[in-house]
Amino acid sequence: MNLKKKKDLAARTLKVGKGRVMFVDSRLEDIKEALTKQDVRDLKEDGAIVVKEIKGRRKVDKRKNKRGPGKIKKKVKTRKQDYVIMTRKLRRYVAEMKKQGLLSPEEIKDIRNKIRNKIFRSKAHLKQYIEGLRK
Repeated sequence: MNLKKKKDLAARTLKVGKGRVMFVDSRLEDIKEALTKQDVRDLKEDGAIVVKEIKGRRKVDKRKNKRGPGKIKKKVKTRKQDYVIMTRKLRRYVAEMKKQGLLSPEEIKDIRNKIRNKIFRSKAHLKQYIEGLRK
């Protein structure tokens, strides 16, 4: 007897491939009478339809789920916002120092170039660098 349509129905209903659907030989008459998806689900519960396990590595190791620290990338927008905030903060501080007359024009030019090239991690790092210039 040809149960190809029943196998297709079972695969669709159980959300697996046709190759994984197996019919138990002793229950073929019951399977032949199944018409609806609910009938197929009931037959699976009774054990007339068996779904094979997945073969190979896919079962052991879902490769999509590898999300270690090396795989996670920050969005460009976040990096740019961080850069803009830090740059403005440091430039404001340098302008303040310039107003007080604590830095020469050459030093200001050098510091502003370094700010632009992201040499300084923080305002504290910039202060430390300026102290080093004075010594």
